[in-house]
Amino acid sequence: MNTKNNQHPDIAKGLARPPPLAYIVYTFVSLFLFYEMALQVSPSIITEQLMRDLHIDAVYIGIISGIYFYSYVFMQIPSGLLFDRYPARLLISIAILVCAIGTLFFATSSTALQAAVGRLLMGVGSACAFIAVLVVSSRWFPATYFAFLAGIAQLLGAAGAMGGEAPLAIFINILGWRSALTWLVGIGIILAVIIWIFLKNEPPRRVQVEPVLQRKLSSAWQDLKTALCSSQGWWIAIYAFCSWAPAATFASLWGVPYLMALYHISSTLAATACSMIWIGLMMGSPLFGWYSSKVGKRLPLLRGAALLGLVTSLIVIYVPQLPFLLMCLFLLGFGVAISGQILTFALVNENSHPTVMATAIGFNNMAVVAGGAVFQPLVGTLLGLAWNGKVVNGTALYTVNNYRLALCVVPLCFLIGWITSLTCIRETFCRVKY
Repeated sequence: MNTKNNQHPDIAKGLARPPPLAYIVYTFVSLFLFYEMALQVSPSIITEQLMRDLHIDAVYIGIISGIYFYSYVFMQIPSGLLFDRYPARLLISIAILVCAIGTLFFATSSTALQAAVGRLLMGVGSACAFIAVLVVSSRWFPATYFAFLAGIAQLLGAAGAMGGEAPLAIFINILGWRSALTWLVGIGIILAVIIWIFLKNEPPRRVQVEPVLQRKLSSAWQDLKTALCSSQGWWIAIYAFCSWAPAATFASLWGVPYLMALYHISSTLAATACSMIWIGLMMGSPLFGWYSSKVGKRLPLLRGAALLGLVTSLIVIYVPQLPFLLMCLFLLGFGVAISGQILTFALVNENSHPTVMATAIGFNNMAVVAGGAVFQPLVGTLLGLAWNGKVVNGTALYTVNNYRLALCVVPLCFLIGWITSLTCIRETFCRVKY
């Protein structure tokens, strides 16, 4: 049922301001997202080391890195169902520890199978991170804060990804990739302890949903059907998939080796250039959330972001002899375009019933991360098919043309997202439905 003037219940009851504790809770949970994103992109820095130490080629690199996304995608809906039922503190603390254990497996791996197991565990634990931030935003803050807080969350995630590229590349050069990742294990354990000690489970006055522990797993199937029966939810998820797949494919894995081949530069410099994508994402995410709420519309910004991504990705991948500084500028625009996907979570929040909010968010986030599960190994496979068989120092050598062929999926994703936003997604005018 719609509330009066389509307002969120908090606003209707005069609770337009969140309690001070809400900001502390949001900050602690966001640290998990920062940590998870650093783990997600870490293989992009060590592709050559992994191929050398594990005796594998690009196809296996794509599979190992993509396994993170397979487990992440698989766990999205179960994570949402769990957050609709059990205390956030318990779920988040366990999830961070699983991430740390997976990172330890990966750091100590001597075979491709061991590395794959580590990435799988990292994906399982990381699956809760973004859902946790959005659930906290939904439960502790009025609805008018949601898009902006989601944008801030994505900013922090991008900062974590950037920390997993250029700074981590320097760290790896000093300590070696195994020691550097072992340090990340310790950081995860410390973060889990901090969240267990300081995180509160629910706000003092929670009006959206029934108490979490009173809900049973027997209702999970009904909640899942409710969350998945919305046609708008599916169209929004398609846009989310297409807008984030370029980040998962290019920024998180294949962008660094592509730039190294294109400009004949070190992994550190290539990672610094790829960090421009995450900087653009950091800039655009809160601005998209804030400005869309200010103007009261989501669709014009969704369409503009997809179109910007289409143009910048075509330039980054296919324009020959692009000066390095211009490449960095277009990578920045690439990141701004990707940040538009944060508005899909605002649309989910505005279209979903509060009792299945976490489940609906999990479904949309599943679509977001599915791009990495699909396209990271696909690009690796396309590279393998285009490869001429040349090996240097035990490492397969891929040409710029090989990368350009394999990365054709990136502009294609932006094109599909733009068409979807033009024809299928309905405007909510920033008003919650329930």
